[in-house]
Amino acid sequence: MASNKGDGGFQRVGPDGPTGYSMSHQSADDGGSIGCCGYVLYFLSLIVIVCTFPFSLCLCMKVVQEYERAVIFRLGRLVSGGAKGPGLFFIIPCMDSYTKVDLRTVSFDVPPQEVLTRDSVTVAVDAVVYYRVQNATMSITNVEDSNRSTRLLAATTLRNVLGTKNLSEILSERESISHLMQSSLDEATDPWGVKVERVEVKDVRLPVQLQRAMAAEAEAAREARAKVIAAEGEQKASRALKEAADVITESPAALQLRYLQTLNTISAEKNSTIIFPLPIDLLQSFLPKGSQKTSM
Repeated sequence: MASNKGDGGFQRVGPDGPTGYSMSHQSADDGGSIGCCGYVLYFLSLIVIVCTFPFSLCLCMKVVQEYERAVIFRLGRLVSGGAKGPGLFFIIPCMDSYTKVDLRTVSFDVPPQEVLTRDSVTVAVDAVVYYRVQNATMSITNVEDSNRSTRLLAATTLRNVLGTKNLSEILSERESISHLMQSSLDEATDPWGVKVERVEVKDVRLPVQLQRAMAAEAEAAREARAKVIAAEGEQKASRALKEAADVITESPAALQLRYLQTLNTISAEKNSTIIFPLPIDLLQSFLPKGSQKTSM
């Protein structure tokens, strides 16, 4: 079973009581033991502060903003009690040094990374990462520069994640890739006291030749679909014409009405030439008998 203890870390509790501490909290507990020389310097500093009062308050009183925390080291050891702030806190000159940590969310752009996908396509991908420091003590004691380390880790994670994806997956599954990167980064930066809140893939740049090939492929696919649609339209039109022919066959007068409608349409266009259809049945009486038998 584990129980929280302050801002610095946690204490593991076993059946027989405490069994150990995390690295940051162990440093905090050791901060109270500064040795004989440390206690001598401590009392000398107090004497100097009392003798120079109230001018010494300018060096002893420090203020941090609402979004900041101060991690204090006394003779190189982490002071127990975790990070200080927000507001007013006191330090002992010549013994204490402190570092301010900003707890606000920070965003940065991941530089474009040349990635070789699983289907052997080289693409350039960039992203944006949002993170914040959730434990000021761990961000100072467990890593040299949490900001720079998070940036380098984000670039490496982007290459590793995209290297396991196909080009089609990178283009169509950006949201799942972003969630996978966020979980990987959050797990890796947790010992540093950093919380990765959001990761977004910004742009995927393809080589020019690949863009042309994909454009040609898309154009060919569109032309194929257009031909299929045109063929389906011709098929439906032929069926409609067949049904119309069956109707006209049953009623010969319908053919004459169709002739008259065609003439009306031609005359409405103000053409100088008028085509008048002449039924072949009227010409059969003028044809020779041999021609009639041939035509029959």
